[in-house]
Amino acid sequence: MPADDHRPLTLRDVSEASGVSEMTVSRVLRNRGDVSQATREKVLEAAKALGYVPNKIAGALASQRVNLVAVIIPSLRNMVFPEVMSGISRVLENTELQPVVGVTDYLPEKEERVLYEMLSWRPSGVIIAGLEHSEASEAMLKASGIPVVEIMDTDGDPIDCAVGISHRRAGREMARAILKQGYQKIGFMGTKMPLDHRARKRFEGFTTALAKEGVEIAEHEFYSGGSALKKGREMTKAMLEREPELDFLYYSNDMIAAGGLMHLLDAGIDIPGRVGLAGFNGVELLDGLPRQLATMDACRTEIGTRAAEIIAERVSNPEAEVQRLIELTPTINYGDTLKRR
Repeated sequence: MPADDHRPLTLRDVSEASGVSEMTVSRVLRNRGDVSQATREKVLEAAKALGYVPNKIAGALASQRVNLVAVIIPSLRNMVFPEVMSGISRVLENTELQPVVGVTDYLPEKEERVLYEMLSWRPSGVIIAGLEHSEASEAMLKASGIPVVEIMDTDGDPIDCAVGISHRRAGREMARAILKQGYQKIGFMGTKMPLDHRARKRFEGFTTALAKEGVEIAEHEFYSGGSALKKGREMTKAMLEREPELDFLYYSNDMIAAGGLMHLLDAGIDIPGRVGLAGFNGVELLDGLPRQLATMDACRTEIGTRAAEIIAERVSNPEAEVQRLIELTPTINYGDTLKRR
């Protein structure tokens, strides 16, 4: 099948790729019938390489789509994604489409499993976080024959459409803002890295912008746990004990930054005179902190809204021309922790 042919795959495609009959392919994919292990492996390998997902819709519905939009995100515990979901729901509630959510925990192999199950029900579209996927996931998305919108990130080439921000640009802009205020000895703390590609890209943009001004990250720490206040406190305390001369702390998200803020306040450290700090995401829940945290709005609700609008438009009019790449512009909120001259 040509690489640019986006028609839905059929049993015949898998049959031709594996060199066995369509009936045998059907038996393997339904896990029924007496099929040798060698043949079974040959069929499964061909199906995976093609990105073929069996259709679980039976009878008369087998040739149709259901009014579901698969929304695949890394986490529901992270407050970022519920805001994205609110934007998606707000648009789809005015249509016949309903979102159904799958969670990957930032794990590529889990994304494969979630995507496989969701596509087997033949949804009308897919909204999926990020531009980085395993070969199997990418093959399934390309072969699905339905609208696909990758969200949160624009630093890469989308499979179909993408809506998000440039995280490298976000990192660069924060670095410039910090340097402009006179900070020079900078530490960085990040979570879920390197699995969180967007946090990694912000770090790359951040360090690149610092390097252009002759500044290097003085200290950094990555950890694989969640975005907890407690962890932010612990990491901040440990980092300042290792490098007491640090004058600014940049965090991959607002939750660990809030933990860092609480440690600095408890330790009686002057903020932002002695040490400044900033997070990322613009989480409204943290507006009640003793000091307003410097952060950057990630346009989360708008990302969900624009992605759902693309899906709704493409479903109602498959020939509709839509903008393939929508890059939104986040803004810095200086708060009380990033001093201005």
